[in-house]
Amino acid sequence: MTIQQLLGIELPIIQAPMAGVQNHELAAAVSNAGGLGSLPCAMLSADGLRTELQALTEKTSRPYNVNFFCHTPPEPDAAAEQYWRETLAPYYRELGIDPDSITPQAGRAPFSPEAAEVLADFKPAVVSFHFGLPEPELMARIRAWGGKILSTATTVEEALWLEARGVDAIIAQGLEAGGHRGFFLTRDLNTQVGTLALVPQLVEAVKVPVIAAGGIADARGVQAAMALGAAGAQVGTAYLLCPEAQTKPVHRQALTSDASRVTALTNLFSGGAARGIVNRVMRELGPMSSAAPAFPLATTAIAPLRAKAESQGSGDFSPLWSGQNARGCREIPAADLTRELAGVREA
Repeated sequence: MTIQQLLGIELPIIQAPMAGVQNHELAAAVSNAGGLGSLPCAMLSADGLRTELQALTEKTSRPYNVNFFCHTPPEPDAAAEQYWRETLAPYYRELGIDPDSITPQAGRAPFSPEAAEVLADFKPAVVSFHFGLPEPELMARIRAWGGKILSTATTVEEALWLEARGVDAIIAQGLEAGGHRGFFLTRDLNTQVGTLALVPQLVEAVKVPVIAAGGIADARGVQAAMALGAAGAQVGTAYLLCPEAQTKPVHRQALTSDASRVTALTNLFSGGAARGIVNRVMRELGPMSSAAPAFPLATTAIAPLRAKAESQGSGDFSPLWSGQNARGCREIPAADLTRELAGVREA
């Protein structure tokens, strides 16, 4: 069975869910073009999720994917938070921010029974997960309406773990990929390998379809991944300049500049390792800092710096998420990009 048959789509292209830079508009455009559009849901409340799904289903009748995180929220640590704010204190002074005015944010939440309740009203064709899988009873609720379940693996061990728990397909996230690493059995970055090394290892190790992700920016990249055994490709960074994306001006500018050639894994913006374009705060604090609290608690203290700098047209404190290959970023409609990635030529 092809990935198209499994997911009910026409093209073997999945748009990567990208929280903070997209909503239902991008997902609908990709699905309507024959790919699988994805809606990032980890930062949505139950009401927000329902609103987005209503808007999405009004714009497309095609299959779409909803994506959630499965991390275990850490216990707040007042000492760690204080140390993080002290680390950021020189920047607060520079930008005129009172650290005592900063209040905790909701941040990113794992998949929950409340979210499953909302999904049951819409019955999405595909539900995908990052950082493992939810509890079996939550997966059973997705299965009850015929939903397919995908999740991210960054190692052979993670792929085998996912397959043993019944996923329908596995997203092989190479080290090139932008945004958060989906690893969950280990936090050792030395275990992380590139897409072209990871895909054939997973294809050999598991029986379910493998979807390549990371560094894929054009049709040649898709073809290369499929030549190594991938059933399809998940693409994120290349969609960031599409008009349907909500990518902010400072982020768009960075993606079209020479700065996009240098990315790094950083924990400064959330506490979790994620790939973005190197900017001022990453250079000055180091992209991976022991001062940053555990994921996702680092967000609260750095968010005011981001907001203030962006209001001044600066991305010095922004998470400029990008994979290692931003050359596919173009200001073209998402539908056109989706068809181009699949090698479909316009008549």
